[in-house]
Amino acid sequence: MNNNVLIATALNEHARIYLFNAKEMVEEARRLHDLWPTSCAALGRTLAVSALMGLMQKDDNEVVTVTINGGGPIGTILCVSDSSGHVKGFCGDPHIYQTYENTHKLAVGPCVGTNGYLKVTKNLKLKQNYTSQVDLQSGEIGDDFAFYFSISEQVPTIVSVGVLVGTDLKVVSAGAMIIELLPDHVEEDITYLEGLKLEPISSVLEKDPDIHRYLYELFPDSQILEERRVEYHCDCSKQRFLAKLLTLPKEDLAEMAKDDDLEIKCEFCDKVYRFDTEDLQNLLTYVSDQG
Repeated sequence: MNNNVLIATALNEHARIYLFNAKEMVEEARRLHDLWPTSCAALGRTLAVSALMGLMQKDDNEVVTVTINGGGPIGTILCVSDSSGHVKGFCGDPHIYQTYENTHKLAVGPCVGTNGYLKVTKNLKLKQNYTSQVDLQSGEIGDDFAFYFSISEQVPTIVSVGVLVGTDLKVVSAGAMIIELLPDHVEEDITYLEGLKLEPISSVLEKDPDIHRYLYELFPDSQILEERRVEYHCDCSKQRFLAKLLTLPKEDLAEMAKDDDLEIKCEFCDKVYRFDTEDLQNLLTYVSDQG
């Protein structure tokens, strides 16, 4: 059940629902980046919604990049997802653990900040890239994505997203739900959505991880269109980093070739790639031969 996404219609097919049990995906991100609780919640929420946005793309290999920077101590959050169910991401400071004094809940909003933006770039491959940006509303991620959908996509949308971290610092539950009203919706559909009593989705999935049951509790007339699997997936490789090094000026490569081994760490999975002097000299020779 973990990492599964239900895509369904409801309200006489006037609404589309994306419902995601993201526990395994967020736990994998926590493990890879050694995330502390508040950083885990912030990145995990962004990863979960970004993954759903990737699945919303109609064509194969379309890529969505979400960037959030609110000026808070967490720094930049960047997530990349695609239509195949792959998602990856990182945040500027993975070691943030801050709670609200009155509730002791993770203080995601203050740590993300609100003096900044949420930017979405869609790489449509053969078509021109599409980029849209909105001001952050709360830094709590869910509200900010809902604002993005209403302003940039002009689609009435409910976004529910949450990550629950245990005392052992591992992810107890994580999930996201996006409810979109389709163009043919009627006033009764708006009234129905306004009357929903939505609990925090991380609490719902902690008690019962069955997203099918939760879907039908919210929308008894739901029709499941498909069930997809999402995974945290980084496609980095030594060859990819070699290709990036080839884009550097020849003078920079020559300077690197004078030094000892070069280490490059992938920001998405923290894997380290080492390039020895021979690797760098071969690069320099190749660039020189190309003129």
